[in-house]
Amino acid sequence: MTGVVLALLLLQGVDRTKPPTLPPPPALKLPAVRTATLPNGMQLAVVEIHKVPVVDVSLVLDAGAVRDPANLPGLATFTATMLQQGAGRRSALDIADETAFLGAQLSSNAGFDVATVTLHVPKRRLAAALDLLSDVVLRPTFPDSEVTRQRELRRTQLIQQRDEPVQVANVAFPAIVYGATHPYGRPLAGNDSTVTGLSRERVTTFYGTFYRPNSARLLVVGDVTLEEARQLVSARFGAWARGDAPAAAVGAAAQPSPRTIYLIDKPGAAQSVVRIGHVGPPRDTPDYFALQVLNTILGGAFTSRLNQNLRETHGYTYGAGSAFAMRRAGGPFLAQASVVTAKTDSALIEFLKELRRIRDVPVPATELEKAKQYINLGLPGDFETTAGAAFRFRDLLVYGLPLDYYGGFVSGINAVTAADVQRVAQRYIDPDKFDIVIVGDRSQIEAGLKALNEGPIVYRDLWGQVLP
Repeated sequence: MTGVVLALLLLQGVDRTKPPTLPPPPALKLPAVRTATLPNGMQLAVVEIHKVPVVDVSLVLDAGAVRDPANLPGLATFTATMLQQGAGRRSALDIADETAFLGAQLSSNAGFDVATVTLHVPKRRLAAALDLLSDVVLRPTFPDSEVTRQRELRRTQLIQQRDEPVQVANVAFPAIVYGATHPYGRPLAGNDSTVTGLSRERVTTFYGTFYRPNSARLLVVGDVTLEEARQLVSARFGAWARGDAPAAAVGAAAQPSPRTIYLIDKPGAAQSVVRIGHVGPPRDTPDYFALQVLNTILGGAFTSRLNQNLRETHGYTYGAGSAFAMRRAGGPFLAQASVVTAKTDSALIEFLKELRRIRDVPVPATELEKAKQYINLGLPGDFETTAGAAFRFRDLLVYGLPLDYYGGFVSGINAVTAADVQRVAQRYIDPDKFDIVIVGDRSQIEAGLKALNEGPIVYRDLWGQVLP
């Protein structure tokens, strides 16, 4: 029966033994980003999407971890957490209860470059939700009891982190790549020795210094117009007093050293967590589109070279990948996987093979086109919901990109050539300068790593610091 059906399909001109040829992706049509500036300097950006009666609000502040005092990493993230632990006349429980009553989602957090406070709410509850948001942002009370509670929670999280090899690698890798004096090298949550310093006084000082309207951008995406948003926002944030905050002193990263393997001993670990990389480019690099295509081929998709090699061909891992973690200053390039302990050395061989091949051998035309289609066909899905669109549009405000940036995104990807991919691979991926961080059972993996002769082996603690 199957043969008969296939024959009929072939007679009809349909060959089901071959995948169909995809047509060019349709043009991505996005609503415009409309802007206004409040008298206190706060920038307002509005994207109208009226398909569903919901609104997403994102407040972006220059209050990320790059502004942490050198001796107190974790202060920016702790301050962002504390915003929801009491504000105006509301306690932490009141804020949680009202958020639920409004059918809203409220969050506050900080990354390296910025702090963000986000709100997702039905349109009919927008005014009440903005009342709550303005309290959280403008009138946090930082109760002593909540500071103590959140500090102890963080202390517990840091203790738990020691038992998670992936978390250890996530902290140790940037510490090794950037060095202890660079903001990108310090852990976002701080460490055991600094958590005690997260006091109400330090939180209040950090908040008063960096939470200012003239260093804030408010993005509103959803079922709302610019004029509606301006009226609602002005009524709640218009009296926020402007002030000058000190600039972030990001500084230069540590000078790259010859390829070195940094081994962090985790006795009894079932797997070895591998992190390979060095400092990469900033988000505003003119090579952004070429790097997106490069990384999609190398490790940014399930069918990428790293995953196909280490997972599908060799079975060393459940998943391997790579990324350029772009930030305002140069973020890290990173290739990573958690691999079977007994195959740690073998996995490293395959990692380095692929990282060298992407530089040395031009990408075939079919692989190049496949990567471009993967990126372009996936882009519309990022804008299907107001939350997804807000996430994408927020990048424009964080990194100072043109407001019509996404209008040229597809053409920017399509313009990338195989020569561009090889050029940026040779410029931004340097195997001779790799920091290779491996968290695993030293007694099981050390001998194999030494035998590879891929660089000296240096031993570090769970924070990526030199062992005493």
